[in-house]
Amino acid sequence: MAEIPTPEAEFWFDPVCPFAWITSRWMDEVTQVRDVTVRWRVMSLSVLNECRDLPPDYQSLLDAAWAPVRVIIAAQELHGSEYVKPLYDAMGTRIHNGGEKDLPEVIRTSLAEVGLPAELDRFGSNTEYDAHLRASHAEGISRVGDEVGTPVVAFNGTAFFGPVLTSIPRGEAAGRMFDGAVLLAEYPGFAELKRSRHADLDFR
Repeated sequence: MAEIPTPEAEFWFDPVCPFAWITSRWMDEVTQVRDVTVRWRVMSLSVLNECRDLPPDYQSLLDAAWAPVRVIIAAQELHGSEYVKPLYDAMGTRIHNGGEKDLPEVIRTSLAEVGLPAELDRFGSNTEYDAHLRASHAEGISRVGDEVGTPVVAFNGTAFFGPVLTSIPRGEAAGRMFDGAVLLAEYPGFAELKRSRHADLDFR
């Protein structure tokens, strides 16, 4: 009997996106109940929305949102891909669960938590690794189109925007949702499944 390959997922995120955060916590749950590997990748809402006419409050958020993704990309390039997920976890916990709005402080404390040099925070305000950031972003967006946001998730090579969740499925419920997503990804004609959101975001 042929060996069944281990399912693979790729997950593109922006640390400031609450929807990506909830979906990423779902994927963490999935890895506890399914034999699946996840490759964590960076995309950027700031890159995605360049040259768009946006409300001032959202534009201010995107201006600030360059720093976290730049620092994660710099950490990846200088210290290895194994730091991408821990740094995302540290930043996301502070931003979403903790409600921290001071992104430079989020970056500083997150670097310390994962054992990375404090001087990496300087990459948040310069463009040295922007080519790498844009390349990572472009790879994810190229699979789904630029009418979407974060997260972008690929199952066994087939990518979608989402799933967009307002709460985190736990345990076997997370596994069943993953099973369904993989089944949808296997059908080449599947493109979209959507309904309006009616619940507040729950990061618990």
